[in-house]
Amino acid sequence: MIPPIANNFVAGESAEEAIDHARSLNRKNIKAIVNLLGEHYHEPEPAAEDRDQYLDLVRAVDASGAEAVVSVKPSQIGIDVGEETFRENLRDIVSIADTRDVFVWVDMEDHETTDVTLDAYEDFAREYEGGVGVCLQSNLKRTSEDLERVKDVPGKIRLVKGAYDEPKDISYKKKSRVNERYRADLEYMFSEFEEQAGIGVGSHDQKMIDFAIELGEEYDRDYEFQMLMGVRDDEQERLAREGYEVYQYVPYGGKWFQYFYRRARERKENMLFALRAVLG
Repeated sequence: MIPPIANNFVAGESAEEAIDHARSLNRKNIKAIVNLLGEHYHEPEPAAEDRDQYLDLVRAVDASGAEAVVSVKPSQIGIDVGEETFRENLRDIVSIADTRDVFVWVDMEDHETTDVTLDAYEDFAREYEGGVGVCLQSNLKRTSEDLERVKDVPGKIRLVKGAYDEPKDISYKKKSRVNERYRADLEYMFSEFEEQAGIGVGSHDQKMIDFAIELGEEYDRDYEFQMLMGVRDDEQERLAREGYEVYQYVPYGGKWFQYFYRRARERKENMLFALRAVLG
């Protein structure tokens, strides 16, 4: 049983509960990014088990008719086992998702996995004609080059500030510098991305949300906002009411405690947003 405070951030322990939550979001014109919780498997067996659960999730999302996509972490499907294991498991998920018109996001983890993850994204997004997206993090100094690399790939890029504590020689540490880079990266995406490259604005920062809206008007680009379940739900609903495309990241599964604890440590400001909502 998930306690009430964690239940604000996690949809439940089963795929059915996550899809029910997605349906409730759809009634508010918000779509769902459904994620089975789990990460950092160092043996092929648990990675294969989560791959199979994702195959079932894709089928369930398709059968439900809910406006939802799925998101998977590379370390959840074997990147720590080996690149071949990761790519084989990801291909299984993306291929079945392609037959059911279910979009697949690949989350980005620490910097040591960036190249392998981007290689897989670029290959599969082209092979499956845009049915795949990946996350990039503005706190990494390499991200401007990565954005240039993927600007014509027929998939989607979710841009976030970045939550991992990366070495200072490869990442920006000051909040002001990260914000500066996020704005610059966003502007590059809106101004330079080819039409087939989709834009996901992954931020709860009101200044970045407003800036994205300005960029959308200036460059006449389609884009979407993506926020976490339980964080600024009121802003998600406001944006949806005003006609913007909004997705909520909806995690579920038995490993909810690790996720809840990490969110509390990584993004204290997000937790404050959520606590304000819980406490009224």
